[in-house]
Amino acid sequence: MSHCCQPDDGSCRMPEAAHTARHDHDHDHDHDHDHDAGSACAGAACAISAQLAADLPPPGSQAWRLSIAAMDCPTEGRMVEKALAGMAGVLRLDFNYIERTLIVHQQGASLPALQQAIAATGLQAELQQDAANLAAPPQPARWPLLASGGLAIAAEALAFAGQAETGWPVVATAAASMLLGGGTTARKGWYALKSRSLNIYFLMSLAVAGAMLLGQWPEAAMVLFLFALSERLEAMSLARAGAAVRALMALKPELAWVQHGAEWQQQPAANVAVGRMVRVRPGERVPLDGRIVSGHSDFDEAAINGESLPLAKGPGEQVFAGTINGAGLITLQVTAAADGSLLARIIARVRDAQAGKAATQRFIDRFAAVYTPAVVGLALLFVIVTPLAGWLPWQQALYQALVLLVIACPCALVIATPVTLVSALSAAARQGMLIKGGAALETAARVRVVALDKTGTLTRGQPQLDSVQPLLAGLDQRDALQLAASLEAHSTHPLAHAVLQAAQQQGLVLLAVAGVQELAGEGVLARIDGVRYGLGNARLAARLGVTEASFAASQHARRGGMLLCRDGQLLAQLTVADSLRPEAVSAVAALQRQGMRLRVLSGDHAAEVARIAAAAGIADAAGALLPEDKLASIRELAAYGAVAMVGDGVNDAPALAQADLGIAMGAAGSDVALETAQVALMEDRLDKLPQLFAHARRSMAVLHANIVLALAIKLVFFVLALAGMASLWMAVFADVGASLLVIFNGLRLARAERKTGHETT
Repeated sequence: MSHCCQPDDGSCRMPEAAHTARHDHDHDHDHDHDHDAGSACAGAACAISAQLAADLPPPGSQAWRLSIAAMDCPTEGRMVEKALAGMAGVLRLDFNYIERTLIVHQQGASLPALQQAIAATGLQAELQQDAANLAAPPQPARWPLLASGGLAIAAEALAFAGQAETGWPVVATAAASMLLGGGTTARKGWYALKSRSLNIYFLMSLAVAGAMLLGQWPEAAMVLFLFALSERLEAMSLARAGAAVRALMALKPELAWVQHGAEWQQQPAANVAVGRMVRVRPGERVPLDGRIVSGHSDFDEAAINGESLPLAKGPGEQVFAGTINGAGLITLQVTAAADGSLLARIIARVRDAQAGKAATQRFIDRFAAVYTPAVVGLALLFVIVTPLAGWLPWQQALYQALVLLVIACPCALVIATPVTLVSALSAAARQGMLIKGGAALETAARVRVVALDKTGTLTRGQPQLDSVQPLLAGLDQRDALQLAASLEAHSTHPLAHAVLQAAQQQGLVLLAVAGVQELAGEGVLARIDGVRYGLGNARLAARLGVTEASFAASQHARRGGMLLCRDGQLLAQLTVADSLRPEAVSAVAALQRQGMRLRVLSGDHAAEVARIAAAAGIADAAGALLPEDKLASIRELAAYGAVAMVGDGVNDAPALAQADLGIAMGAAGSDVALETAQVALMEDRLDKLPQLFAHARRSMAVLHANIVLALAIKLVFFVLALAGMASLWMAVFADVGASLLVIFNGLRLARAERKTGHETT
């Protein structure tokens, strides 16, 4: 980004509820999802649409991605914007100065006419055919700049040795320096004058011309060289910010081994269709998203979720493009095309985020748009008033006014925001935290209240058998569990899975059953040795002739309770409960150390929600909530500060949209989560939350420090200029220094740090 003087001003779906009703829904895994799911989903779609409307392309438009190699700053962007203002068919412009691209949202516009209008600003625009690739910007030759600097120093040395500053040796040396190093500045200054743009190129050209008019030839050469040097250094520094995005893009393998009959042939991954069989050899990157058909291996998924430990996977399990296969040979069936893979969507979100503007960036742009003409006006007033008042001779007044023109460029201010944000977003993506733009990052830094869904967020979302309580004399726990597991052997219900898993862990042999009936909303019936047994809720028990008085004392109302019965007899009660995530307690403690107020929101029974919340260390919990109750609770929590809602991105869509910040956990397997939430945590781990908030606060602290630093340096030299104590080259040098300081400070965030996120900054 060169000297930037003039800135440019889901539907959701709910999971199937067929299984959730089987036991009158007395099990805490599903209860969140059985309250008028359809209407909640519709409300979520409306809320999400309103929230994301500003980020969507104009309806009916097509997008052209234009590569403009010389555009690395809002200075050029503003000129392009003015050139295209009012052009027929152009609906919206999105600038990306890191990648030096312009996305034109258009409907019926003429591409040649658009390119011609951009060419009038001195810039060349080419249609980017392969938007999936991001090449490093070309770097010009170094020798002209080095020669320019040497000649500028020589001119200063000649003047210091006693040569007249207007003598031909000094003038010739200085002119040669300016011809070698100032051509680009002069050309852009000319185009700025033609387009009536008050930008840094025009101001610098004016300052250099003024210095020559005053006979300050060595200083004019030094100013122009320092300006060109600063542009080169800033461009190189910003290339590092682009490198963070390019590093993500480099994770995508170009080739894949695809099955063709009995042979395996290598072909471009971009050409592989969904459904094809792909082989991944040990040590290779997975080329496309797919499901394992054969083979077992460990996969390094750090590129997707930031987890450093490999994950073992086998047939039927999902693998993602960009992850690294371990020691096994696997065959997978492709489930998504190259441009629709999870990694491709992560990259797209990070790239798209560069076009959006955070609140701080919008403020800086508005401030700079006022600051620049104000300082230029002050310089004109200074050069008129001070000589008339007798404070300074006109020549010195003109010189100090030229210094003010250089100070009028808010380069460091404008550069500070995008560099810091892109670095922070790229680092977060590498840690498995997909933050959708600077606005979401700023909001994350402001969050003071975190609302958490229970099922699948605080808990594993996988029910487990909690207890078996025999209620018939002579029946022990193993026998009761054996009977229950035999009845559940052919069921796919989550409760059945919990019972069968417990029986398998105890090594129980299942009994032969006959006449199995699964009754929706009640349970399962079957015959064992000719006797009819049942496992389910009170309605099923009544069907088997068990009186209400028989099971009233069984505490069946306890969450997750199932009754094991046979004709006319109550045999046992089994209870199933969801277990707390192993990292929940430490993650909650870390959030509390960060000063967060926590509340659990769930549709489960209030007693069960309170139990899980207490086990995690959270005192504030609300259960038996309908979707609209969750919305009301989030509005209530807003009194304590910005609210983040953490859920699965599907069932909690209304609450995610209502909160200041919606965070979807385990989003790697959910398209809806990637689209609806402002932050998507790729991995199903609660300890990503304190890491997210710590990263956001640190990023905003760096951004604010950059702004304060840039303003402080400007203020110091502004006062020096008004006092007649600043020189042109000092002003340029200070501007260069401030710009480079904020760039390198922002780039520190590009280093993805493997921290636990427990810090409170």
